[in-house]
Amino acid sequence: MAKEECITQWNKTGDTSTLRNRKIFPTSEKTPSTPLSKDKSSLSEDDTQSSNGTSAEWSARGVVSNEPPSRGLLMLVVGLSFSTRLYKITEPPHVCWDETHFGKMGSYYINRTFFFDVHPPLGKMLIGLAGYMTGYDGTFPFIKPGDKYEHHNYWGMRGFCAVLGSFLPIFAYLIVLELSQSHTAALITATLLIFDTGCITISQYILLDPILMFFIMAAVLSMVKFNQQRYRPFTASWWLWLVLTGVNLAGALGVKFVGLFVVLLVGLNTVWDLWRILGDLSLSMVEITKHFLARVVGLILLPLLLYITIFAVHFVVLNKSGPGDGFFSSAFQSRLIGNNLHNASMPEYLAYGSTITVKNLRIAGGYLHSHWHLYPEGVGAKQQQVTAYLHKDYNNLWLVHRHGDNESQSGTPDLVRHGDIIRLEHKETTRNLHSHLHEAPLTKKHFQVTGYGINGTGDTNDQWQVEVCGGRKGDLVKVLRSKVRFRHRATGCVLYSSGKTLPKWGWEQVEVTCSPYLKETPSSQWNIEDHINPKLPNISLSVLKPHFLEILLESHIVMIRGNSGLKPKDHEMNSKPWHWPINYQGLRFSGVNDTEYRVYLLGNPVVWWTNLASLGLYIIMVAVASIALQRGFSLGQKRIGHSLVLMGKGGLLLLGWLLHYIPFYTMGRVLYYHHYFPAMLFSSMLTGTKSTAFCLKAPLLLCINCNAFSVSFYLFHPLSYGMTGPLAHEPGSAMAGLKWMDSWEF
Repeated sequence: MAKEECITQWNKTGDTSTLRNRKIFPTSEKTPSTPLSKDKSSLSEDDTQSSNGTSAEWSARGVVSNEPPSRGLLMLVVGLSFSTRLYKITEPPHVCWDETHFGKMGSYYINRTFFFDVHPPLGKMLIGLAGYMTGYDGTFPFIKPGDKYEHHNYWGMRGFCAVLGSFLPIFAYLIVLELSQSHTAALITATLLIFDTGCITISQYILLDPILMFFIMAAVLSMVKFNQQRYRPFTASWWLWLVLTGVNLAGALGVKFVGLFVVLLVGLNTVWDLWRILGDLSLSMVEITKHFLARVVGLILLPLLLYITIFAVHFVVLNKSGPGDGFFSSAFQSRLIGNNLHNASMPEYLAYGSTITVKNLRIAGGYLHSHWHLYPEGVGAKQQQVTAYLHKDYNNLWLVHRHGDNESQSGTPDLVRHGDIIRLEHKETTRNLHSHLHEAPLTKKHFQVTGYGINGTGDTNDQWQVEVCGGRKGDLVKVLRSKVRFRHRATGCVLYSSGKTLPKWGWEQVEVTCSPYLKETPSSQWNIEDHINPKLPNISLSVLKPHFLEILLESHIVMIRGNSGLKPKDHEMNSKPWHWPINYQGLRFSGVNDTEYRVYLLGNPVVWWTNLASLGLYIIMVAVASIALQRGFSLGQKRIGHSLVLMGKGGLLLLGWLLHYIPFYTMGRVLYYHHYFPAMLFSSMLTGTKSTAFCLKAPLLLCINCNAFSVSFYLFHPLSYGMTGPLAHEPGSAMAGLKWMDSWEF
């Protein structure tokens, strides 16, 4: 009999998908709009129409009805969150860690100077806007960590990030309250984040992380609120939370590409929601189609439009030439004021005797480049290095010569044509572009490319045949517009930019090889960008400016390749994903020795280890609850309700943690400790939600948790707010006895 009661209770929640016990829900047209009863035992309309049809039942049965009012608790969370994040916001008054990057990029926006970054632009735009609105003039250089800000107004950018970081515990409180209907669980969650030294530290500096996490948590909160409106479809509040979910998804993706993880979380939740709607036999196919189209508009088209708008604003604001030009194509650069290609004019066709730069058509393929340095011993022939360089530089200049002839010093020069044999002489070093059968430094199946000879003299390995892609013999080479290949006469290979980064002996520039594989690819195709020849008439290049969609696509290809190229460098600290949940090692934000102001990014160990233990305990509890329900054990209505919260709502948070954590195991790029913080938010919310299973001891549980987290915060707070004097292992240190793991470096 007990088993039948449990199965009946399970079916009442509407979570079953079996057709026989399917619950038929009222449509929006049938939703009652009668005033609420004056009876104290009556339920509010919101309660009766909760996300899975069970909250009202649990409230009526006394599970959450004895919770205290939430307004006072919410105000407490708001006060503690803002005070812990804004405290000592101007300390230290110098550049800390990645402020050197993102502060500088904020300055670029204020100065409208184009730059390249591997992340989408929204976060940097908001940082620049915050600085501009608070009086920062964009003149501080942000050269290296430790540089003093002096008279420059930096507090606005830090304060903006801290304010967004202050919303994280607030959002977490509201999310867990919606999911669990327990103020105790929500307050435990907020306490975890309020007193976490890691969350405080990462929120107090000019970084993308607090902005990213703000949009992630706002998207999750909006999604949960939208789920709670599912039995009031197409009402104003239903549309509000749907639209806000889409807006915040665009925000998360517009800050960093890891925002895709929360997009995936919302997408999976939406698929499940639509599957539930499809099983609602009271809805017609027209109504189901309306639900589907509403979600397409709110969760796909709206975020996509906003995301594209972010880039449109980015391109309009950054209209001046800057350090990022060389990562992009010649056509892209022609739109930047101050670039040598902007409103420029140059000879239309390549000619002998011209000084040129040659740019690879692979995105971020670089300019053909050489310098005085030689290949090291054991790397092919010990001749002059030839590389691809991503920035404009004097060492990118080459002279075009007809093989075996000296160009006429007077008269109109001859034009280079498809099929011609040429020699390219490096202008600075006078070495010829050269290849031979030695293997390339990194791409072993390709041949090495070097600089060889002196003052134009060399050998037959300096001869290259010009091929215009899609052209015929005799076709002219158009500057900027012709795709050109250079085929080595002696070996038959083609000049190639591999995209691989050379070691330090190659100045971490891009490897150039001669590929024996003749298939036409962007890596083996080049265009003539700069073209200087005073003997030829010039034409305007304004016709080459690309359309918006072209530069949008190109910018994404460059960002993706830039991300994949972030490999660990020699002796560079590279954190491992398994380090993160156990709080194995932090990050130095500022200072090293006892005379410096030291800030160390490290999570509150009591908070992080509680979250880690809760993950394991959650899996055990769900397994036990599932077996108990399946076997029909008498748990009582209250326990059944909490078990369903644990399995359903806790499962959503566990999925969020997995989506924001597991993908890092597959990434080949360099990883850092701070990459775990979005996942840490989900594990903290899961810890709070899990506490609903202990609701009978809620006051005691809340007291124990708050005391433990606050005491540990008091012990470890110098990591966040800064410390000077002796190091942790020295007597008299503020952190004496607190270096619980040898891998901690404070």
